[in-house]
Amino acid sequence: MPIHIKLIYQTPQGAKTEFYSDPMDMKDAIQIAEDLEKTGRKLAFTFLDDYDHSWTLKELKKYTEEIQSEPHNIIVYFDGGFHKEKKAAGLGCVIYFDKSGKSYRLRKNIFAEGLESNNEAEYAALDLGLKELENLEVHHLPVTFIGDAMVVINQMNDEWPCYDDDLEKWIDRIENRIGKMGLTASYKLVSRKDNQEADKLATQALNKVEIEATSEVAETDR
Repeated sequence: MPIHIKLIYQTPQGAKTEFYSDPMDMKDAIQIAEDLEKTGRKLAFTFLDDYDHSWTLKELKKYTEEIQSEPHNIIVYFDGGFHKEKKAAGLGCVIYFDKSGKSYRLRKNIFAEGLESNNEAEYAALDLGLKELENLEVHHLPVTFIGDAMVVINQMNDEWPCYDDDLEKWIDRIENRIGKMGLTASYKLVSRKDNQEADKLATQALNKVEIEATSEVAETDR
């Protein structure tokens, strides 16, 4: 989770100003703050995330220790493929997360029947990603959901209205699940090229090739 450092500096003569850092990893923010404290200058730190939640240095260190053994720094890629004649869909999700100092990738897909459109398949794929987060016991954390479905991303970001009753039901279902899990969700639209893993899983699911696997990855592979 990216963190900004808010630094309040005061000179011996009493002049005071504030500085805000670029976003950085929590571990880097803590290391920089501890290094600045060694200067002996009169400094005050506040750490802010993108949702305006704030921590003191002591609170942030405690928080990072608590989450190390649980999945965190979570990104979910999702994609749904729809076969109109069969009214069947392939749903795929790829979840990247950190746990106990290592980075992991979870891949999951399923074959689904009874859906009516490609947009519904995309929502079902997003819901699949949430179910997998439930299985990982993820709760009360920020999560970024990434997909190439413009309708889904814009509607979940409240940028486009939804006039379709079936899609509205998916939105309600997803928002209720997010609320119960205590997640702070953000949604990002990417090109299909940048969503290849989830797209491939959706295609494989349509062909009834099911995949469920978790593997360790390098942090740069996210």
